[in-house]
Amino acid sequence: MMSPLPPPGAPLQHYVSTAPFDPLATEGMTAAQSRIHLASQKQLMWWKFKQHRLALISGVFLLAVYLMIFVVEFLAPYGLHTRNVDFIHSPPQRVHLFHEGSFVGPFVYGRSMSLDIDTLRRNYTDRPSDVQPIRFFCRGDPYQFWGVIKSDLHLVCPAIGGQMYLLGTDRLGRDVLSRILYGARISLTIGLIGIAISFCLGIVIGGLAGYWGGPFDLIVQRLIEILQSLPSLPLWMALAAIMPVTWSPIVIYFGITVILGIIDWTGLARAVRSKLLALREEDYVQAAQLMGASTPRVIGRHLVPGFMSHLIASATISIPGMILGETALSFLGLGLRPPITSWGILLTEAKSVSVIAFYPWLLFPIIPVVLVILAFNFLGDGLRDAADPYK
Repeated sequence: MMSPLPPPGAPLQHYVSTAPFDPLATEGMTAAQSRIHLASQKQLMWWKFKQHRLALISGVFLLAVYLMIFVVEFLAPYGLHTRNVDFIHSPPQRVHLFHEGSFVGPFVYGRSMSLDIDTLRRNYTDRPSDVQPIRFFCRGDPYQFWGVIKSDLHLVCPAIGGQMYLLGTDRLGRDVLSRILYGARISLTIGLIGIAISFCLGIVIGGLAGYWGGPFDLIVQRLIEILQSLPSLPLWMALAAIMPVTWSPIVIYFGITVILGIIDWTGLARAVRSKLLALREEDYVQAAQLMGASTPRVIGRHLVPGFMSHLIASATISIPGMILGETALSFLGLGLRPPITSWGILLTEAKSVSVIAFYPWLLFPIIPVVLVILAFNFLGDGLRDAADPYK
């Protein structure tokens, strides 16, 4: 039965709860709704990032690759400059588990070399009677771990007195797999150092242009347009050619990173400028200005954190450009030079068509380049989607 209506003219009764307001109250919510309601923004971003499976796999892969560069000496079966003149341009060896129907474990067959007098090409044939088991956690070529600690412990080694060239050898009889692992240390770190330089320039210059505006913004925009109108590859070549040939390889390495960082800051600067133009009119920015906060503090403490997720996503997309830039310069002979080893330097072995036709395994260094570039792109897509978890 319905309650009677109050008589006309009578005041309406109001029911007000005297309990204190709790913004985290979850009455009337399901368990899943309350979990999302109580989650922080970082938790929401992580949950959304995990839904992007390809980005998650790419992130794990890149983490493993970057951790690998700390223990390259241990992972590589041979030393960086170890040569075997009896196995020059030896093709990759296959890993076997069974020999004549019985399980032996991972092993390779020994090889014999014969020289073709007509073509002067070395021909290698496996000897099925020569079983060479692969050793693990073994003693091999001596090395200095990070140039400090002397050791000869390796994760995997060939049999004693045997050979194991899983990706073949180059024109000097050096193991291609070991050189790819050593080259990862240079090619991967050059992207991180270059993006650090690019971020410093892009955030500072783009931030000041977006925050101050006026003539400074006009000058910065014209400078960016001039730099972006120049062809990238000829500009890289010109800047790399400026470095004297008498410089040591380490100095050239840092010179290449500075060049890549200087060239790549323009796109980030424009992105930062556009974000700051939109955020500088917010109330919290004007409140900071009225309280006497300096320009660096307003930009660094209040504005930049507001789109830090966008900057992280931009970094994951810019690092592949740095790696490709170093690879291209080194391939053209204008970047790093031996004895420094990078993926670009390794690809210089496959410049001629005849080398590619006879020794196609010298192109294997391009495989990690492609995998790392794709992984960074997929990771950038996932981070960009997770940057706004409320969509």
